[in-house]
Amino acid sequence: MKLAKINIYLLLGTALYLSSCAVGRKYSRPAIETPVVYRQQISVTGDTVLLPWKTFFQDPKLVELINQAVVKNMDVSVAMLNLEQVNLTYKQAKLGLIPSLDLAIGASRNFPSKNSLNGSLNQQFTGERYLDDFNATLSLSWEADIWGKVKMQKAGAKANYLMQKENLEALRTRIVAQVAQSYNNLITLDEQLKVAERNTALSDSTLKMIRIQFKSAQVNSLAVAQAEAQKKTAELLVPLTKLNIEVQENALSILCGKFPDQIERASDRAELVRTKLFPTGVPANLLARRPDIKAAEYAVTAANANTGLAKAAMFPAFSLTPSVGMNSFKFNNWFDLPGSLARNFAGNIAQPIFRKKELRTAYEIAQLEQQKSAEQFRLSVMTAVGEVSDALVKSKYAEERSLLVDEKRTALEKAGRDAMLLFKSGMATYLEVIVAQNNSLQNELERTEIKRDQFNAIIDLYRSLGGGVE
Repeated sequence: MKLAKINIYLLLGTALYLSSCAVGRKYSRPAIETPVVYRQQISVTGDTVLLPWKTFFQDPKLVELINQAVVKNMDVSVAMLNLEQVNLTYKQAKLGLIPSLDLAIGASRNFPSKNSLNGSLNQQFTGERYLDDFNATLSLSWEADIWGKVKMQKAGAKANYLMQKENLEALRTRIVAQVAQSYNNLITLDEQLKVAERNTALSDSTLKMIRIQFKSAQVNSLAVAQAEAQKKTAELLVPLTKLNIEVQENALSILCGKFPDQIERASDRAELVRTKLFPTGVPANLLARRPDIKAAEYAVTAANANTGLAKAAMFPAFSLTPSVGMNSFKFNNWFDLPGSLARNFAGNIAQPIFRKKELRTAYEIAQLEQQKSAEQFRLSVMTAVGEVSDALVKSKYAEERSLLVDEKRTALEKAGRDAMLLFKSGMATYLEVIVAQNNSLQNELERTEIKRDQFNAIIDLYRSLGGGVE
């Protein structure tokens, strides 16, 4: 008995000593260099990016749509359920050091052969042809965390949880930007519809005037035909624009988590975003706010933990499995103590010896997965810098184009007025009037698209710098 106790103490002492021998490497962030400045020397203050979307976006109707989207969007709902799943896994991983306890209760009746030793002895002692066995056992199992496996499991589960949480935030920031840009596109389509209707009315008045001149033999039938064609050109834009409006409304409705319906919106984009918050120069460390970059780094942390677990699988595992219960061959004295008391204590050391290189291969694969995660993290940072640079250059040149198209608009409006006056006085042909009107129409459509691109670039810059995170 004393020898058994000594052996138990030795096993426990060995387990406690080896539990400090962790095999996994401590996580270190992959080396990465970020540019000091972006390609375009435009700066954004930290307060700009820290600004919540409810403050950054000024249009109350847009704010309401974004609020619906971040709550009711189907992709967000699925991502939140995924987060709950990972959270349960993390909570379970934190219980890794707690032993497991199982209760087993069973009863059996065995009819041994009369010619067997058990059968003849049972007949002599019990006077029955059968042998009953009633058993109730509490079994406890505990594996010593010799190589720090539980700690690595907790680290990996925590990293996966935080990664999923950041992925959810990244999804929300994308949805915020998508709703804002879709809303901006709707306003652009409304403007294009107004341009088409205005040009239809202008072409109609021109056609009426040319028809009057045709009746008085001042112009020929070709002038009437071309004026009618110009009117149809403007008219064709109306149903096409209405089609695009309804399609955009449907897409925006689904993005907001509801069935396709009409979208209430402002008549212009004057209060869409706080554009004055974007002067010039962007500190590179603002990229650290981006949730997708955080998620990519948590993926490296999880891969590091998995590598440690794969290495620990090649080392011996130590476990203790004590049990206590009550056993009897008669039901009426099944729970009589201490006569029915049964106890057992076992300690086990399991060392993998030959597994056809499965464990070594699994460890090498885990190392490669960790290297892949590190490369993907670097790629996410590089991609983020590229997105910021793209948004900056789009914003810069959209502003330049906006100034030029406004100047062109002024010139074309003057040209249109002059062409009409000259035509009425007989000093210009009907073709010059039609060309002037067509040029004005195309410029107005281009102007609305440039304004759309300008605001979309501002929204994209806000998102790419980590804006929109609550």
